[in-house]
Amino acid sequence: MSANVMLFAGAGLVLTALTMALSMVGVLSTERRGVGRSLAAIQALDSAPATLKTELEQPFSSRVVAPLGEKLVGIGRKLVRAGTAERIQRRLDIAGNPIGWDVARIIGLKVAAMAGLGGFGLFYSVTSGAAPLKLLVITVGAACFGYLLPNVLLYNAGQKRETLMRCALPDALDLLTISVEAGLGFDAAVMQVARNTRGPLAQEFSRLLQEMQIGVGRSDAMRAMAERSTIAELKTFCMAMVQADSLGIPVAKVLRVQSKEMRVKRRQRAEEKAQQVPVKIMIPLVLFILPSLFTVIGGPAALHIMDAIK
Repeated sequence: MSANVMLFAGAGLVLTALTMALSMVGVLSTERRGVGRSLAAIQALDSAPATLKTELEQPFSSRVVAPLGEKLVGIGRKLVRAGTAERIQRRLDIAGNPIGWDVARIIGLKVAAMAGLGGFGLFYSVTSGAAPLKLLVITVGAACFGYLLPNVLLYNAGQKRETLMRCALPDALDLLTISVEAGLGFDAAVMQVARNTRGPLAQEFSRLLQEMQIGVGRSDAMRAMAERSTIAELKTFCMAMVQADSLGIPVAKVLRVQSKEMRVKRRQRAEEKAQQVPVKIMIPLVLFILPSLFTVIGGPAALHIMDAIK
């Protein structure tokens, strides 16, 4: 019995040793093949043309994302109408031309959002088992919303920027008036406003100053500044400065009148918003506050009446 056990144990040890030896040989051969493939890839890369090397060294965004964006832009230009690019550029000017945003990117985002939200609407409709008509309505509605979403975001950015500019305009004109009356020229006064203020209005004055420094006439620069905005007060100021420049009227006098007018308009806007408060507060008052008040006051009385009736 012991001889048989020893025989089986020896056979097991021999089989284990053979298995380990074969596995080691397989591992070594696999590593050698992997090393060989790596060396072959390196040699192929070294012998590849310079253009292929340059293309492979570029980041993923340049090799894949940029060509995909160009295709989306091409598709978007076929879908949009003729004057869409001009309107988008107008909205970009109003929004301050954010860094990295241009007409081509907006058009590409419109196509990408249309395809993405349309595909999501289609997937949601199919998975929820919607009827064919409902599926079509959801898909088309989601695609249209995605197509219009970049326009909405761009319009919202422009409105926020112009709100900040409208609030900062009276103070900027006061500083401009004081600087001119102190003896500075108009260009130097604009520089003081651009340096000592913050926000989008300071950026507009900086651009105005840069345009005048590179040789653009003051009237042309002021007209361009008026065209980049939809603020009525800023347009009025720019046109007044253009007329003063063409008619030879003293700049300090025009600035004093414009500054006074801007302060009056700011006070009028504040009074207008204060008068709108009762009208705006009436909706939450009727929908939320009064029902809760009636419930708290009339609830116990209604319970007592019901008990008395019973």
